[in-house]
Parts: sequence; structure tokens; C-alpha cells
Amino acid sequence: GTAALLGPYLDGCGCVSDNSGISFVPPEDLKTYVTELDAHGFQVHFHALGDRAVREALDAVEAARRANGRTETRPHLAHLQVVHPDDIGRFRELGATANLQPLWAAHEPQMDELTIPFLGAERASWQYPFGALLRSGATLAAGSDWPVSSPDPLQGIHVAVNRVAPEAPAGTPVFLSGERIGLHDALTAYTAGSAYVNHLDHETGTVAEGYLADLVVLDRDPFAGPPEEIGATRVEQTFVGGRRVFG
Repeated sequence: GTAALLGPYLDGCGCVSDNSGISFVPPEDLKTYVTELDAHGFQVHFHALGDRAVREALDAVEAARRANGRTETRPHLAHLQVVHPDDIGRFRELGATANLQPLWAAHEPQMDELTIPFLGAERASWQYPFGALLRSGATLAAGSDWPVSSPDPLQGIHVAVNRVAPEAPAGTPVFLSGERIGLHDALTAYTAGSAYVNHLDHETGTVAEGYLADLVVLDRDPFAGPPEEIGATRVEQTFVGGRRVFG
């Protein structure tokens, strides 16, 4: 019940509560701080789980852009569990990267027992809108939020593509199927997208001449098999700077 929402949570009986979550930084202060940080060349990384948190973060980026112009900073919003549809297009407009943790975007006991009943049906349908963000032209980066969840990117990629947990029982419902993204887009978010948000997009994130030879060798071509088997992919070798460090 701490994620900042535009409207109140429901309670255990499905009734409207008096709790809408917490803005850890007051929104007007956030605009001031982000604008000043941006003016000094600092790149802001927001943790934004609720639709109000996302809107307040985007409002702060908008204030900074209005005051400072489009600088070289690449602000990014992480987690994005609930995003109001009106804010989807603002990521591209403001040059704010959507920083995803895809492993969470699946049906699991926590989702069905502790999240959806307290959000309500409409807001629950706004969770982890990877497909909508991609279609809007937003830049996607992806990571794990380790140690909160698995650091294995292949597990997260599996969920981004399938919206089902890698080892979910047969027949587990797909979580918001319209928000699935393709394997190419998921891999890009984990590689080129993360390189971009770290200002390393001219050094790594892509296999290209002159770029860092930070590579992995997988035990299969994930594009060749069914999407349902992506999560079974394993790393056989890892190279850092062209030197094999694993396998």
C-alpha cells in the first residue's frame, strides 16, 4: 500500500480505502530538485511503482526540460508497475527511458492475492505496459533489480515475451497478453537499451566493430525455438573484453 496512486487503494472487501500511497518527495519539490540536478548534468533515476509516482516523475522531467532544454541527460523511470494510459506517450516526448524489470510481469500468488484485488480491475490492467511503451516509441532498458529478484536476464526476457513465469504450470494464464513484446525487442532492452541509459551506447550493447567484446555464448538459438522455451536457455561461455571468464 505504499506505491503512489492517483486514486485510493481498495481494501480487503473491495471498498475504497483512505490510502493512496506515498510520494517520498513532494511533487513540487521533486520538480525543483530534478531541474537543478539536470542543470548540473546529473542524470536522474526514479523508482516509480504507482501511476501517481510515474506522473510525478514525468512532471519533474518535463519541468527540467522546460527550464534547461534537451540536455545530454537520459533520465529513466524504473519498475513502472502501474502507468496511467495518458502518460505512456510522455516517455518518448520527454526523452525519458522506461527501465523495466520484466520478471515481475506474470501471474503469481503475490499478483493474484496481494496486488490485483487492491488495485481493482482497471488499474490492474495498467501494470507493466511494455507493449504500449514500445509501440509509443519509448526507449526501453531492462534489468533485474537484484537482489530483490533473480539477476538472470534470460528469465526476465522469457517473461517479457510470454508474460508467463519461466516455470509456471501448464495452463497458467498469460498476464495482460497485449503487453508482450517480441524477443528482439526484449534482447535490445537488456543490451542496447541499458547501454544507452548508461551513456555507453558507443562502446557496448551491440555487436559491432570497435565495441567492447563483452559477449555470451548460449546453449541454443532462442529465436529458433518456441517462445515458451526461452527461459530454459543457459549460458555456456562468457567473454569480458574479449577474454573468456566463464565456461
